[in-house]
Amino acid sequence: MNREQGLKEIERTRIIAIVRGVQEAHILSLADALLKGGITVMEVTLNTPGALRMISELQNKSGKHMFIGAGTVLDLEDAKKAIQAGASFLVTPNMDEEVIRHASTEGIPIFPGAMTPTEIVKAWKAGATAVKVFPSASLGLTYIKELMGPLDQIPLIAVGGVTEENIKQFLNIGCYGLGIGGSLINLKEIEAGRFDWVTDKAASLLAASR
Repeated sequence: MNREQGLKEIERTRIIAIVRGVQEAHILSLADALLKGGITVMEVTLNTPGALRMISELQNKSGKHMFIGAGTVLDLEDAKKAIQAGASFLVTPNMDEEVIRHASTEGIPIFPGAMTPTEIVKAWKAGATAVKVFPSASLGLTYIKELMGPLDQIPLIAVGGVTEENIKQFLNIGCYGLGIGGSLINLKEIEAGRFDWVTDKAASLLAASR
């Protein structure tokens, strides 16, 4: 899936599945479960053991149907390794202008993490595709809504605390996308081989968003 197709998938589904701590043996089954549930965008965080190998494998096996990226990209070295492994987009928890500029030069969409209005504007001016408001679970829906007033021209992604109960609220205030981790990528269910649970949860989140 190329850049344009991937960004269209984010705009269509609004959901990025955050894969953290999943075992390599389960990654392809997890991708298949997400796809069956209608979620086509996933990031593998680099603090997951074997993350770079998983990104490469996902691109080889699922890349035609899914937009595969790397998360928890902390610095330029991480960014280069992730791109070399085949990551189609990058997500960072921090605002590193060097990383943003590198991704932009390489033509790779990047969603850097930022908390304050100053950080968000700096990230956008450095070349961010959209800016991840992090940690949105702690900051809350009201904080993000307030940001939308002066910064409505900057696409924002909320990460953390998104559930079936509030996903529509996040979208109604104008979020470009939503990063969803533990409530969707439930390690206990995955390790037990209950991938149908992931499929059902993905479908439920999408249904609640519409």
